Amino acid sequence: YREISVLGMSLGSWVAGLIAAHEPAVSKASLFLTAGSLADMVWTGRATRSIRDSLEPAIALADLRRVWGPLNLENFAHKLARPDLALQVVFATRDKVVLPELTKRFIEKLHQAGAKPSVLKLNCGHYSLATPPYILFAGWSLKRFLSRA
Repeated sequence: YREISVLGMSLGSWVAGLIAAHEPAVSKASLFLTAGSLADMVWTGRATRSIRDSLEPAIALADLRRVWGPLNLENFAHKLARPDLALQVVFATRDKVVLPELTKRFIEKLHQAGAKPSVLKLNCGHYSLATPPYILFAGWSLKRFLSRA
């Protein structure tokens, strides 16, 4: 294959981001509804409240960040900023699962590392991204991103 692309949504975006950071054969990565820190997403997300509740008695957020550091995409921003990787980030401004502040912080880390991601902000929530018109905007944006030379 001459070109390999990865796409991930929500938790899948971490998997796609980790693959893109570690596999130089990946030339394009599109991360939908992502943030850099899995620990922060679990700690703050509405849909992950039960996970936080089970972890909180045993571990503090700062320790969880350290333990889950190998899963934190912010720690790999420099690898995601490599010149031969095109990067797209799609985020929902009303997301209660992956809070927009976490996505913005991740995008800022990418910029600090020298990446120039294509960013699409949609005025929807985590689950409403799957409904029209948001899914149409996201799909069209992905098509344009993948079609670029």
